[in-house]
Amino acid sequence: MTYQVNLDIFEGPLDLLLYLIKKNNLNIYDIQISFITHQYLEYIDLMKELNLDVAGEFLVMATTLMEIKSKSLLPKQSEELENEIETVKKQLVDRLLEYQKYKSIVANFFKPRIQVEANVYYRKLPIFSDDDYYMEATVFDLLTALNGILKKVPKEVKEIVYEEIHIEEKMRVIMEMLKDKQYISFEELILQEQTRREIIIMFLALLELIKTRQVIARQKDAFGEIRIYPIVYS
Repeated sequence: MTYQVNLDIFEGPLDLLLYLIKKNNLNIYDIQISFITHQYLEYIDLMKELNLDVAGEFLVMATTLMEIKSKSLLPKQSEELENEIETVKKQLVDRLLEYQKYKSIVANFFKPRIQVEANVYYRKLPIFSDDDYYMEATVFDLLTALNGILKKVPKEVKEIVYEEIHIEEKMRVIMEMLKDKQYISFEELILQEQTRREIIIMFLALLELIKTRQVIARQKDAFGEIRIYPIVYS
């Protein structure tokens, strides 16, 4: 049985591009297409190896980036081709700016509700102090942290089939680790596994727990260390 986590539940291709632009301190108005394409494809390859259900939108964006990159690398470019490249790049930037604006509007819309609920505590929900980790980590933060670990682990096989029962077992392991604890670090969770296959299964179990709101991943600073907190409703 093949196990898949639907990435649409977490983020989309524009989220990934904005994440990479921010992570690498790039200018959104002058994106380095060659660099950003390489980074984007690296994340796509990782998501495929994890057997994540990468939606068509991610692949369409990958095609767009590769098309711009290939045309930009041509030794001789006509004025018409240069204009075409600039038009496509501008359309991409406009989409990113519009999406960024949309996310900001949505965030501001829900901000009053979040502020109200910040003062309402439910039994056993994690309570964060001013010195604690308060920024919710995105799936791309988690993938970045995982990628750093996987680069140190030998790659056993290219294609791996995950049985659902293994994911469920690891979900129970994670919740048991969090029992009577305020949090565990992402590295502590992942590095208890020995092989690349076990690490990946543990990561997928973590994504499932985040998706089902049984745990939450948080950072103190952008792109910083990640902690996993339990969410147990009364």
